[in-house]
Amino acid sequence: MTKLDIDVDYLSGELKRLLSVDSPSGYTDEVVWLACREIDRLGYGFELTRRGAIRAVLRGEKRRPARSIVAHLDTLGAQVKSLKPNGRLEVVPIGHWSSRFAEGARCTVYSDAGSYRGTILPLKASGHTFNEEVDTQPTGWPYVELRIDALAETADDLGALGIAIGDIIGIDPQPEFLENGFVVSRHLDNKAGVACLLAAMEAMSRAGLKPEVDTYFLFTVNEEVGVGASSVMTPDIASLVSIDNGTTAPGQNSREFGVTVSMADQTGPFDWHLTRKLVRLCQDNDIAFQKDVFRYYRSDAASAIEAGADIRTALITFGIDASHGYERIHLHALRSVAELVTAYVASPIEIPRDAERIGGLGGFTHQPHEPAEQDASALE
Repeated sequence: MTKLDIDVDYLSGELKRLLSVDSPSGYTDEVVWLACREIDRLGYGFELTRRGAIRAVLRGEKRRPARSIVAHLDTLGAQVKSLKPNGRLEVVPIGHWSSRFAEGARCTVYSDAGSYRGTILPLKASGHTFNEEVDTQPTGWPYVELRIDALAETADDLGALGIAIGDIIGIDPQPEFLENGFVVSRHLDNKAGVACLLAAMEAMSRAGLKPEVDTYFLFTVNEEVGVGASSVMTPDIASLVSIDNGTTAPGQNSREFGVTVSMADQTGPFDWHLTRKLVRLCQDNDIAFQKDVFRYYRSDAASAIEAGADIRTALITFGIDASHGYERIHLHALRSVAELVTAYVASPIEIPRDAERIGGLGGFTHQPHEPAEQDASALE
């Protein structure tokens, strides 16, 4: 048994703190400050990229082949597209999410003059005025607008308030932490993943764990717009395990309990050896798990590979219902993900050749290729 005990109260508390700070892609400075202060409090050294991706490190017995685990701090959001003649705002999404989930959302517009509260509404919001048209109007981002909670009846009024095209809009998460362990909120993708990683780091710090090799804990700030881990890797890193959400929709094998190990996403299969190692660690440490394949999904791992990193990648997820909407998760899955992270960091290196970026055939891996044996009596 190599997994460490996870402080679920700490995990839950960090998730609440993370959700309290708006961080749509492009507006992540404040959540970076929050994360860095906590990483420093836990005793880890860290450094930042220019745009704010965090690279914390737990030094091991050897520098290479270093490992890394990544979660992203940025979330979905919106942006001002135009100031409308009726004193409202046309908006466009940051990241990919449906305007169905935007309708009725309370939000904050961050302008150079200061922040303003508001609500995203359908163009025809009043049944007393539009009757059945409130139900028959089309759905889509061109059919919603943002009502600012300030005196603004014209586009000039909006300009006078200091609101401008391009201003960032943070969407209220509206979190609920239920006594039965369920958590319902926006932006659990991926602040729940960040909370899992911080909880694992807290457990490792508390236990004084010194791994076999250097381990990097990465926090990215542009995953929702496809950039992710493209510029935060180091040459010593040979493997990257991404923490993100796993959808529990019909046709998927993910659950809101235990860890879901993704075998592939829309960018292709994850590393054969690394994914199977993670499954073995779940089996050896009594961590509930299941496997899944995601067809319309990508994570930080994809951006790292696309940026040219020659690394092994894997994806571990917490089951989430209604992804990119009003999401629901369970603390059992978050604890399980954090436990797997600690087991992985504490586990031995199994492919020493990964310490070198380029090498010969010696030490290169094999995959099963012989025919499986079958009991002939089972066919009778």
